[in-house]
Amino acid sequence: MQCRGVLRGSAGLSAVRSCLLLCFIHMSAPVDAKRATGGRAQSRRMQQQQPQPPASQERVDGAESFPLDFTAVEGNMDNFMVQIKNLAQSLYPCSAQKLDQDMKLHFLKNVSVTCNDGSPAGYYIKESKGSKRWLLFLEGGWYCFNRQTCDSRYETMRRLMSSTKWPQTRTGTGIMSPQPEENPHWWNANMVFIPYCSSDVWSGATPKTENSDYAFMGSLIIKEVVNELLTKGLDNAKVLLLAGSSAGGTGVLLNVDHVAEQLESQGHLGVQVRGLADSGWFLDNKQFKFTDCLDTISCAPTEAIKRGIRYWGSLVPESCRQAHVGEEWNCFFGYKVYPTLKSPVFVVQWLFDEAQLTVDNIHLTGQPVHEGQWRYIQNLGQELRSTLRDVPAMFAPACLSHELITRTYWMDIQVKGTSLPRAIHCWDRSLQVNNHINGSRSINHHQKHKAPPARGCPLHLIDSCPWPHCNPSCPTIRDQLTGQEMSVIQFLKHLGFDVQKMAQQQGMDPSTLLGMLNNGN
Repeated sequence: MQCRGVLRGSAGLSAVRSCLLLCFIHMSAPVDAKRATGGRAQSRRMQQQQPQPPASQERVDGAESFPLDFTAVEGNMDNFMVQIKNLAQSLYPCSAQKLDQDMKLHFLKNVSVTCNDGSPAGYYIKESKGSKRWLLFLEGGWYCFNRQTCDSRYETMRRLMSSTKWPQTRTGTGIMSPQPEENPHWWNANMVFIPYCSSDVWSGATPKTENSDYAFMGSLIIKEVVNELLTKGLDNAKVLLLAGSSAGGTGVLLNVDHVAEQLESQGHLGVQVRGLADSGWFLDNKQFKFTDCLDTISCAPTEAIKRGIRYWGSLVPESCRQAHVGEEWNCFFGYKVYPTLKSPVFVVQWLFDEAQLTVDNIHLTGQPVHEGQWRYIQNLGQELRSTLRDVPAMFAPACLSHELITRTYWMDIQVKGTSLPRAIHCWDRSLQVNNHINGSRSINHHQKHKAPPARGCPLHLIDSCPWPHCNPSCPTIRDQLTGQEMSVIQFLKHLGFDVQKMAQQQGMDPSTLLGMLNNGN
């Protein structure tokens, strides 16, 4: 099909009007967008607009450019995007064709860096030629820590140990989505998805040999991917955001400084390396019920990592290694490795993480939990809060769930009226200002001067209510046995907390009580 740009008569006038409208949107959106906070769907009813500082205060010479900020129209985003697409298609008939927005598979050119079984490691990429922002995502998926657990994993979860059956394309969701209505601030970035096939929490540097059954090369896979991306435009980037969920979130904490040092050593000093760790902030706490370390699920996190770090030949951040000589396993736990990092990291963590509860031997199925389990669950939330107290950029809802940043509903979750995309955008802006103030990237980010957060742009967001799912914007809960949806009240009653009864005692509606809990009252 050939596309012709000739417009005549009334059609030409219509196109000119459309052009003017698009120009108006382009010029006005970034300023207007700063007047609103994020969130949509069920949580939009809680949304409140807050004043923002003048645009002139946020403009910094030489800082990275940002795509259009769509936050201002989140309240009617679907209708807004339909109008924009219709305008674009009326101006450019070719744009009516479906654009190929999937990420495409590339195997590493360095064939010595492999998955567990020796098959080639690789990555999926969707390039955005006009953007100087790169988002590299590390997939999660537990781990194995000895021959027995790895053999079992290979039989049941081979996709996480081998590349032989990887699809040729992947579709990004959440923060990896190319759709601005789902991903208002990072939709136009260069997207790279790195599949997890090393089973080592992205830490290993051990090849497969005649004497070993598996390779563990997670850390080296990241290094090789970055090297290849330097030939695809990463060398001219302004921002590299290393993100990951679950084991990938822990992988971010273990590798973000390695990536920054790798780029610096090759002379790419203009690339600002940042981390986004989702659901990877685990605790080395005491299990509710002690069990022998026979498999990945029941083995206590501390014991599993102690065994794994030797089996994998793990690399940890040098500053953390020096702080825990002989006990490098400590570096796999967020609250211990985070203070040693030089690169800025945004932490996303459910206060009642399902994976944490699983390894702590709390299983929320079958009969309602008893009093001892209920106390343990509450204490877990309190422990997580205390470890996150000194993290300046974080988002911690009081929900029972696991992973968030690649979920299609990631815009719906709010903490104190702010959505996660909005919080990350505020963090981006604060780093832009701080980078201008401090100049050098070599100064430890916990010690260097920081500009205060912009008014109405909070970065430290943590729920203060004490129960799982006391935040009304928490994701839908399903009964693990029946698959049926549960209301928050049904769920809390299952945990032994009778919201209905307490609300009656207080003379209020249950939803009002939940709202009060969400606000920390």
